Amino acid sequence: MSETKNMSRVHILVECALMIAIGTVLMMVKIYELPNGGSVTLVSMLPFVLVSFRHGPKWGMITGLACALLQMMTGWYAPPAGTVLAYFGMIMLDYIVAFTMLGTACVFAKPFKNRMAGVVVGTAVVCLIRFLCSFLSGFLIWGSIVTDGMGAVIYSLGYNASYMVPETILTTLTAAVLFKVAPALFGSAE
Repeated sequence: MSETKNMSRVHILVECALMIAIGTVLMMVKIYELPNGGSVTLVSMLPFVLVSFRHGPKWGMITGLACALLQMMTGWYAPPAGTVLAYFGMIMLDYIVAFTMLGTACVFAKPFKNRMAGVVVGTAVVCLIRFLCSFLSGFLIWGSIVTDGMGAVIYSLGYNASYMVPETILTTLTAAVLFKVAPALFGSAE
């Protein structure tokens, strides 16, 4: 491996580590938090979306996975069912898949010739994927908690939408504004 390629890889690793740190700090800045997990944060998903745009889905997904593991260590909520399958499902849906998929924003942006449209769509789609993971986890794993007389599907939809819709809007708008003022942060168009 050439020294230049090695330095480039080190540069990307350092940048990904910084984005994980920034994302983790932003996750701690909560606009509001729900009692059974979930919160609207100060655009904590944006650093992982940026890695995707800057370095592609491989680096984006690795960074998202690292974030998921860190989230599990700092914000663990045990599912009420208490079975091995429930724990595995929660780990996969609420953490591994939800955060790893944030690193695929560039994939959803690729079909768009207008780079701004791609950034907006890519960001919104990965936020929607994270919402779908939370929604599925909500009724498949967390459905045994109090649902205020509603079915588990309706309750999960409302509960998870109450924080993921504002989080998605905030993250997508911030990505659009950031792209408008500093498009270089999103890497070069491929």
